[in-house]
Amino acid sequence: MTITLDQIRQAAQQIHSGIVHTPCVYSTKLSQLTNTRVALKFENLQFTGSFKDRGSLYKLLSLSTTQQQQGVVAMSAGNHGQAVAYHAQRLGIPAVIVMPQFTPSVKVERTQSFGAEIHLYGDTLDAAKTLAQQLAQERQLTLIHPYDDSFIIAGQGTVAIEMFKDCPDLDSIIVPIGGGGLIAGIAIAAKQMRPSIHIIGVQTTRYPSMYQAIAGKQPCFGYSTIAEGIAVKTPGGLTLPIVQNLVDDIVLVEETDIEQAVRLLLEVEKTVVEGAGAVGLAALLKRHKKFSGKTVGIVLSGGNIDLLILASILQRSLVRDQRLVRLQVNIRDIPGALAAVSQIIAETQANIVGVEHHRMFTGLPVQSAILEFSLLIRGHQHLEQILNKLKLAGHDAHSIPLDVDLATCHA
Repeated sequence: MTITLDQIRQAAQQIHSGIVHTPCVYSTKLSQLTNTRVALKFENLQFTGSFKDRGSLYKLLSLSTTQQQQGVVAMSAGNHGQAVAYHAQRLGIPAVIVMPQFTPSVKVERTQSFGAEIHLYGDTLDAAKTLAQQLAQERQLTLIHPYDDSFIIAGQGTVAIEMFKDCPDLDSIIVPIGGGGLIAGIAIAAKQMRPSIHIIGVQTTRYPSMYQAIAGKQPCFGYSTIAEGIAVKTPGGLTLPIVQNLVDDIVLVEETDIEQAVRLLLEVEKTVVEGAGAVGLAALLKRHKKFSGKTVGIVLSGGNIDLLILASILQRSLVRDQRLVRLQVNIRDIPGALAAVSQIIAETQANIVGVEHHRMFTGLPVQSAILEFSLLIRGHQHLEQILNKLKLAGHDAHSIPLDVDLATCHA
């Protein structure tokens, strides 16, 4: 079935009562940071936490009565599975969801809460697909593909209709790419509504499957990514030609770029966005000169992030910003030495959050020791103030450099 703007409008009408018309609003702070006019589409505010509600509901509504009675199966990195499970429960359709075994626990637990039968299998979405296809054949279930389905694509395209309604002056829309269902639907709708608009896709450097396919390059993938929702190794057969024809560019972002975007969205917009949902902002921050002076829509595609991952991102961002630092101070190993150093640090208004005392595993002379402090501070100038004060007191002190792996996070 050829996907048209009319079909996407029909999808919007059919799913209207079952999804949230999420806000698409301008961000003053992010606009100032990037010298653009930034509009954020908050798809993380859907009931199941992502845009997947749209396509999943439209696909389920398209099934025959017999197909609905027999049930459905879906493979998912989390968000698609939650959406299928939730809307299948609402419609009284039995659902089986196959997820990669390392899917964040928050997504697994939410999917189970909607009454679906869960199978954890394989390391990637492609591995989960194998079991999903097997179960579909053995149990006469209808496979609900996460992206390579015309109903799914049309449902996801309703995002663009809402964005133009709320922010009609968009010059570009930046969209995450996994298998391509979201960007394909948005591109079809947006290009027919405004042919001059630029559609920009985003993938991670560790899973650039669509980018490599369009460039005709041999697939090459890295390790795990915090954007696991778009960690897809094989683009869709339906979505690939749509992206080739309608998407103007694909930007690749690093893990550190994504971490920065997640942190900024929480700090500036007070909204929680998962790694895959934050890649659009990561791309804008990386290529902001390209969009200077333009009005740019960014799809925040989901917010289902594991709390442990979110906590790690926030702590690591404090380290990179030199608001959480480590100091090493060499001291004489005598009573009161630790207290004296701690007092000097306290006088600078730094907060000691951790301290380690080493006597044995050092290259220092006997009756010497190493103190390692973890401090919450205000930034680089505050760090220099602390070091200077320690040195003026006669202490051998220096900051401990950031680990290379933490600083770069290369695949």
